[in-house]
Amino acid sequence: MATEYCLVDTDTLQVTDLFPYEHETSIPVVKRVGKEEFLLSGPGALGMFVTSAGMSQRPPLKWSESVCGVCYAFPYIVALDEEFLTVHSVLDQQQKQTIPFSGGKILGDYDGKLYIASNKEVYSLVPLPVEKQITALLADKRVEEALTLAKNARKTGLSKEMFRRMYIRIQQQAGFIKLAQYEFEEASQLFKDGKLDIRELISLFPNLLPSSTKFSRAQPPLHDFADIRQIVRSDKARLNECKRFLIGMLEDIRGSSLAIDMKEDVDTTLLKLYAECDLIKLQKLVSTENACKLEDSFKILEKNDCHHALATLSRLHGDNESALQIWVKLSDGVLQDDSFPGFEFVFNFLSVLSEHDLLWRHIDWALRKDQEKAVMIFTERPATETSSERLRPDDVIAFLSSYPKAIIRYLEFLVFTKKLEKEKYHTHLAVLYLDAVLQLRKESQSEKTQQDLARSKLRHMLQTSNLYRVQLILGKVKETDMYAECAILYGKLEEHDKALRILVYKLQDYGAAENYCHVNSLGRDKTYRRRLFQILLGVYLDPLEGKQDSLIAPAITLLNSDIADFDNIRVLQIIPDSWSVGLVTKFLTHTLRHNMHSCRTTKVQRMLARGENLNLKSVLCAENKHPIFVGDDRVCKVCNQAFVDASFVRYPNGTITHVHCARNRSVCPVTGKLFSTKKS
Repeated sequence: MATEYCLVDTDTLQVTDLFPYEHETSIPVVKRVGKEEFLLSGPGALGMFVTSAGMSQRPPLKWSESVCGVCYAFPYIVALDEEFLTVHSVLDQQQKQTIPFSGGKILGDYDGKLYIASNKEVYSLVPLPVEKQITALLADKRVEEALTLAKNARKTGLSKEMFRRMYIRIQQQAGFIKLAQYEFEEASQLFKDGKLDIRELISLFPNLLPSSTKFSRAQPPLHDFADIRQIVRSDKARLNECKRFLIGMLEDIRGSSLAIDMKEDVDTTLLKLYAECDLIKLQKLVSTENACKLEDSFKILEKNDCHHALATLSRLHGDNESALQIWVKLSDGVLQDDSFPGFEFVFNFLSVLSEHDLLWRHIDWALRKDQEKAVMIFTERPATETSSERLRPDDVIAFLSSYPKAIIRYLEFLVFTKKLEKEKYHTHLAVLYLDAVLQLRKESQSEKTQQDLARSKLRHMLQTSNLYRVQLILGKVKETDMYAECAILYGKLEEHDKALRILVYKLQDYGAAENYCHVNSLGRDKTYRRRLFQILLGVYLDPLEGKQDSLIAPAITLLNSDIADFDNIRVLQIIPDSWSVGLVTKFLTHTLRHNMHSCRTTKVQRMLARGENLNLKSVLCAENKHPIFVGDDRVCKVCNQAFVDASFVRYPNGTITHVHCARNRSVCPVTGKLFSTKKS
């Protein structure tokens, strides 16, 4: 054992061989450095760490081959050789310091203090305070070493509170060092872990903090930078990177505990940064609740031509008038802002604006911009909005009278969307539709598709509405050759003969005539329906028009139609005698089949009714075979009172009650049993 290290367990007396040492060139060294951990001088000028289990859990130290003494003062190992004192850290096993010292004989640790003795003198080794050591490491930009040392500084005897304050400050200082090295991810994490007052970071960027801030940098300072320009040194790309880093930091802490009591500083700084480089995020910020300082925000937004954001922020704070003034200028091109979505945005805003006085001051401008789209201001009001005298339909219609497209859109909203059943609205809309058609017919340059679309809207209105003044519209239409519209109007007046004669003789549209009868008979009784088709057949066969022979084909088609309905006797009476049986064979065949079917159906119904009557008589006879006796001793099963007259209720299970006690004839009031309600 004279040339190797051994580990002896005093409890079990077990001996474990470790490794040899070079006894000719070195002195054996054994130094306790922790609980059940020792430092030994090993071969090859290495300091080996060994645990009580005989294992090494740390990398070895590299020192001199002539080490003759070792001391330990956390976190450092001090080794003495012939010429030097060397200092290593047990945290990273690196040499930290070399002190020239010749003639050293003894190195020892006595009562927590390190002493070294030569032949003539004794010296005391005093370590620098851990704070100074960390400061020196940070000054050399050795951030990881400084943090590692700081993390273990608690073992040097610092109190918990002192350690906490020191470690937080070191993290913050390390964060600024990483920032200066453009290692943004590491800097961000250090700032967050160190709970940095974000204004320390913002203050590096000139003019970002609100003008009202009372912030002053920490003393002693966390860094030695005057501002960000000292870091980026006129490199615009680096400056933009640093600004993006700041934006990310502010977004991360916004709304967290790190931003408590600093919301105005954080939001105002974000607004200023967004105004320079991110208009989308700027718009989102000013559209939602924020704590931006308004005076600073308005100035920076105006300076950067962020007019839409400025208007949005004004609206957020209740200044709708200022917001509208800006949006109007943007819509008119007086101001320029690429983020402005267009005048439709202003229309949407006006459609939900509750300040009706302000709304009316901008209606003229909106209608001059686009009549059809501006109507949405009146038609798309919030469902929760209370009714207002300022937005009464009659007042709106009166105002829109000089805007023809707008008033049509508004009346369409009242009639078709809100379904207001007021004669004046329906008549007004019908008149406007008619005027639009007449105007297009006068304009030689108008396209046929435009005329067709306008007439189809007019016809739809005339056909579906029953509230307009028919005589008024008819008086205007009769002066034109708009025969289809005349036919609809005559139909509304129940003058079906005139309507059908127009369709047959003027328009020669026999399909439309048949459809007229079908549409106008919907929801009416069979007699009315037959009368309409009878009138149409009469029009086809009327000799007064001089076209009787030319209308034989549509008349035959009508008689054979599946949707037509006639009084067959009358049809046979008015059919000309000159017609052959072959012309009406299909009609006669259909009529006979229909009559036979009706006759047979009637017989079946009569026999079914007779059968049901017989069943009921049978049931009655069966019931009469089992009489029910109600005497003075019989009482109601519900109220236990005697029966005073011959009226009573008997349930299928035999329960007998007063009539007024039988609340539900399908449920027994005593047992609760449910009886079938189906007829037998």
